[in-house]
Amino acid sequence: MTATCVILDIGGVLEITPETGCVQRWEERLELPLGTVHERLRDVWQAGSVGSISEREVHEQVAARLGLDAPQVEGFMADLWAEYLGKPNEELIAYVQGLRGSCRLGILSNSFVGARERETALYHFDELVEQIVYSHEIGIEKPDPRAFEAVCASLEVRPESCLFIDDFPVNVEAAQAAGMQAHLFEDNARTITRIAAHLNAGPRVAGPVPLG
Repeated sequence: MTATCVILDIGGVLEITPETGCVQRWEERLELPLGTVHERLRDVWQAGSVGSISEREVHEQVAARLGLDAPQVEGFMADLWAEYLGKPNEELIAYVQGLRGSCRLGILSNSFVGARERETALYHFDELVEQIVYSHEIGIEKPDPRAFEAVCASLEVRPESCLFIDDFPVNVEAAQAAGMQAHLFEDNARTITRIAAHLNAGPRVAGPVPLG
């Protein structure tokens, strides 16, 4: 018997994360042309997303490339984190809480160094699901097939038993290519209906199943 599993993305799914315009406001404050921040820091953001740079090094690079002093760096990063973390999708989180013990639950998130500590403190996702696989911790981002392999391995489930929820079509397609069922998050109602259908279609086993 195969354990039925639900795996969710964080940003745009478990977190509601609209753009706040914080980067543009900093560019205006620093009298920089629009787009300068991402142009100068693109490789830093990429390094942070796969964990090849520390938070301290991120701060150092932000200071050097934008010409900021320490208090400005702290303010800049605080604004970025506020946008990154958004606010909790309380309805979906409450629904997933009700699933605990009836199926395997996991998270697969493209992330940034420092995300686990902040999301654990704010939203307690570590208590919501059994395993959280962050790109900055495994060094691999969705839609790389290895990201989906990693989350299945961490939960000890087979891809075909999993329903993956994400708000980016490319990641949904990649999950399907990896053998999972997948759903594009657009709103809570349709997502909850899809999860319920997935659970009703297969065995709801809480314990881990060895990979064979």
